Amino acid sequence: MVTTILVGMLCAHLLCFSVMFFLISRRLQGNKLGMDFFALGNLLLGLAYALQFAEGAPAWSLMSVVNHTLTLAAPVAYWLGAMRFFGRSVPLWRPLLAVAGAYVVAQMLVQWKFGLVARYAMLSGMSALLFLVMTITVISGVRTFARDLYGEMVFFALLISGICVLNAIKFVNLMGTGLDALRMSGNFQLLFYVYMSFLATVLPPSIVWLVLRRLTDELRDLAERDPLTKLLNRRGLAEALQRCFKSRTEVSAYLLMADVDHFKHVNDRYGHQAGDQMLCHVAEVLRTHVRGSDLTVRNGGEEFVVVCMNTDVQGVTLLAERLRTAIESTATVVEGVGHPLNCTITIGISHAFTGLDALENAMKEADAALYQGKAAGRNRVEMARAVL
Repeated sequence: MVTTILVGMLCAHLLCFSVMFFLISRRLQGNKLGMDFFALGNLLLGLAYALQFAEGAPAWSLMSVVNHTLTLAAPVAYWLGAMRFFGRSVPLWRPLLAVAGAYVVAQMLVQWKFGLVARYAMLSGMSALLFLVMTITVISGVRTFARDLYGEMVFFALLISGICVLNAIKFVNLMGTGLDALRMSGNFQLLFYVYMSFLATVLPPSIVWLVLRRLTDELRDLAERDPLTKLLNRRGLAEALQRCFKSRTEVSAYLLMADVDHFKHVNDRYGHQAGDQMLCHVAEVLRTHVRGSDLTVRNGGEEFVVVCMNTDVQGVTLLAERLRTAIESTATVVEGVGHPLNCTITIGISHAFTGLDALENAMKEADAALYQGKAAGRNRVEMARAVL
């Protein structure tokens, strides 16, 4: 009786959260973060448990075949939704229908060759295998595509591994004791559906939390990046520097301030669209040639900033010269202009600084050095003068 009630509650949970996921996906413009896939997964599993509830006892029937197919298709939809959440462009209907069709055929063959027990054991074994693949994917994601969600991914891996183990145990029980392992009054079935009800209660809010976390991260990223070049802005620079100085000890940094020479002439002669394309070109060259630990910033207008971590005067001077040469030697292809446009930059370098509180002073030093370079003829690197 208790197990039956749990199955009914589980079915209601899944269907309600399916509607909620679907409504959330409708509110997300463009990237739905896999919420439509999660909605379908919950719908499939909810319908599967509704059919199981209606079926009563194990049997060979159309209802049972559909039930098993929906049960196996649901984790496939969840897995595809997770891939969508992490930015993988995967289709939904083609793999889902392929799995469903293949499993219908597999059920018929197993039922014909080995009987009812084998068909139910196959469902448990395949479910355990799918959840094992999901667990491995989540664990590998901690070290690759989901490094920013370490705690959440470990939590999900533990939950998914639990249902993987329970399905594996059900498979062993079915192979050992037959359909008696599926008795709703049995202790294992009670444990199984208690855990499934726990998952149906905990996982959907956790998925919503991940979506909110991702949307919050995207909003923060928008606030910290220049919309044209996608480089950091001043706010993003301050945040990144704070993290750098906080995570390391005895770290020194140098600030390079670069300005595109005669940029106003480009805007006046070719238009602002050409100017924007040139700025994007300069940003891409800077991004390509700095080190992975350096911070690249659009400071406003045609002015860029690069902060170099863990280097010395010789190293930062060589980097600045490399950036200047790279800009000078590459041209920008601009729409509507019959020939590539070349540009040069002048770079001013600050003295070393060791904390966020010294950022403004480093900016002033690099700016002063930059204008010295402008006055000396442009297209050059100038070091800040020593403080007397």
